[in-house]
Amino acid sequence: MIEIDWSEEAGRLRNAAVNEADWNEMVAGSLVRATDRIAVDVGCGGGGMAKALAAALPDGAEVVAIDADPEVLRQAREHTGGAVRCELASMDDGAEPLRKAIGAPASLIWASASVHHAGDQQAAVDALASLLAPGGRLALAEGGLPSRSLPWELGIGEPGMELRLDAAQDRYFAAMRAGLPGSVPMPYGWTDALRRAGLVDVTTRTVLTEKSAPLSDEDLDQLIGQFRHKVDRLDPAASSGSTGHGHGHGHGDFPPELGLSAEDLLVWRRLLDPDDSQYLGRRTDLAVLSARSIHVGHAAG
Repeated sequence: MIEIDWSEEAGRLRNAAVNEADWNEMVAGSLVRATDRIAVDVGCGGGGMAKALAAALPDGAEVVAIDADPEVLRQAREHTGGAVRCELASMDDGAEPLRKAIGAPASLIWASASVHHAGDQQAAVDALASLLAPGGRLALAEGGLPSRSLPWELGIGEPGMELRLDAAQDRYFAAMRAGLPGSVPMPYGWTDALRRAGLVDVTTRTVLTEKSAPLSDEDLDQLIGQFRHKVDRLDPAASSGSTGHGHGHGHGDFPPELGLSAEDLLVWRRLLDPDDSQYLGRRTDLAVLSARSIHVGHAAG
């Protein structure tokens, strides 16, 4: 069973909040309204969107950042620098702890890549929708398209390394979902989930991020870090912290047959080793192309 230790993930989530500041600022600006009084980031991670919402909202509005892990919330509190109110609560416990944490009906609720960690995703969407003020919006950042950064052929390993990494990621996600307490299938899309929660005027917007080659040193380091995180959690040795690379992430047991092949793992370790001649950081042909979807539903009234 895959168990994610979110306290160990807190530093990575904080880094993501810093690295995605421009994306968060753009999206927050498109979501807020001049009449909004309370905005909430549920499953706030490093607090990146909470900070962006606080900057975009009108004077006098409040932002509440909510997370279920104390260390993650501590990192969010430091990142937001007192601009938001941070509260400890879990959507797995239903609406009431969240309602108490927020304190009043919300004008806007944002949840990015957090609802899919709830055992019953529809129940989580229902709970979040129940916290909205009349006319309030629930925005779920879930799904999109797999990102693309590598050439098809790298000169090492079989071509299509990134495609096989994506396929292994899907198997990891399915295993993670299956192991969640009270896991319930949701055999329909996020827009249907919002409608089933009683929300109206449901729409989807997909935000494209594109950075062409050659990447800046900062973007290249960030990209390599993302690849390292993905590969480590698909490597049984890394997930137990026993690779010698020091990248264990406490993801529990991931069956080797569901992850990357031994051949691909060996290639990835070379690609991610700064001392190796095949290190990705030596290349000038890496780019960033990603598409992230945001599904928005409105409370009646």
